[in-house]
Amino acid sequence: MVTKDKIVSLTYTLRDGHGEIFEHTDVPISYLHGSGEGLFEKIESALEGLEVGDSIDVELSPGEGFGEHDPALTFTDDIAHVPPEYRHIGAEVEAENERGEAVRFVVTAIADGKLTVDANHPLAGQTVRFAVTVQAIRDATPEERRLGQPAAAVQ
Repeated sequence: MVTKDKIVSLTYTLRDGHGEIFEHTDVPISYLHGSGEGLFEKIESALEGLEVGDSIDVELSPGEGFGEHDPALTFTDDIAHVPPEYRHIGAEVEAENERGEAVRFVVTAIADGKLTVDANHPLAGQTVRFAVTVQAIRDATPEERRLGQPAAAVQ
């Protein structure tokens, strides 16, 4: 049964705000239940008490999931100021913010000689749905409990 200090392996399908599949995995991912790491809080709570083979469907508001869309993370500039290798939708640009942290921007629009990049998560501002199935459950080792994650996740 899914309880604190169990390593839980699950598969999932994530649907965006339009009901389209955004991400799907048949290869189980694992986390340490009760660690507060690796899963959205609402999903971890919904998994409590489930057994292998059980499934849940959880809706997450932007506040519970990927956050609200922050317009301050979207920038538009003349395409002439952008290197040619980034002049296509979906191009990824890495930049450094004022705190020296790496930030990934994605080109989201090109129109009228302007190019727009966005550092928001692609699902920011959307209510999303996770369909999750428990694939395996086992006791965590003392080391996994100490680290707060499955041993396989420690590299």
